[in-house]
Amino acid sequence: MEPPSGSASRQHVPWSRLLLAVSLLTFWTPPTTAQPTIETVPPLAAEGSNVLLLAHNVSENPLGYAWHRGERVDNTQLIALYRVDNNATTNGPVYSGRETLYPNGTLLIWNVTQRDTGSYTLLVTKNDLQTEIQTGHLHVHPPVARPSLQASNTTVTEHEGPVVLTCLTDETGVSIRWFFKGQSLLLAERMTLSSDNSTLTIDPVSREDTGDYQCEASNRGSSSRSNPLRLRVTYGSGPQRPPQDVVPLAALSPRPPDLMPGLQLPSTRNYYAPTQTFTVISATKQMWDLSSSRHISLTDCGKELT
Repeated sequence: MEPPSGSASRQHVPWSRLLLAVSLLTFWTPPTTAQPTIETVPPLAAEGSNVLLLAHNVSENPLGYAWHRGERVDNTQLIALYRVDNNATTNGPVYSGRETLYPNGTLLIWNVTQRDTGSYTLLVTKNDLQTEIQTGHLHVHPPVARPSLQASNTTVTEHEGPVVLTCLTDETGVSIRWFFKGQSLLLAERMTLSSDNSTLTIDPVSREDTGDYQCEASNRGSSSRSNPLRLRVTYGSGPQRPPQDVVPLAALSPRPPDLMPGLQLPSTRNYYAPTQTFTVISATKQMWDLSSSRHISLTDCGKELT
């Protein structure tokens, strides 16, 4: 049985009205206002670093800003407030002396500690006396502990090896970099790194590998570098070859006839003997007598070890 036509007309909305409503919803939506957001920079802060709590999407030309500790507006937890009309900042009960509130609503916290970890709430007062509230979060972790550097051997012979340097750290999920003589290490063909960069292998070693090595462990918040470790590479057991800028001791003439005691040499030169390398920095009669007999006294002859 079909229902009475009168009942149907009272229960259903006419199609013309329904289409009009759909059209309005399709082409018009109520205006929306972007809500303020808080960005923590850096997201993970190391103890002792400086942190920004950036305020985004804040209403234009507000009357003022107020930052509070915690997840709600509480005057007993007020850090500081800023009034735009007179450019004045008022510090609150929990102001520590390390906070700076900028005219754009951003809060800077200097030298953060783990006690600064927690929530921070921004209250924005608009020109119409309406308010906007948004909460951000700050996490402060302790510094990345200083790594230590370990070597399989710190004094090795040239052209031998391998030498294995290992960077030791208690932290997990860190990235490791290597430094040589204070600069980023440039890997030679003789050098290899483990997959996690924690181990550096040099094989064979060369005289140019002599120097201080360091490793640096870092995460998103901080980095720490090990104390230097000195690697010494000595000459091999075969015939010793002096550096190119060193002259054999035999090149010293017994004694030039015009050389007087205490007379300065024309230029400083390096000289080489089978057991030592030294620099002649002054000339005396005693020095030339000793050099001619091949008995060199570094103290008496005024020479300086290179």
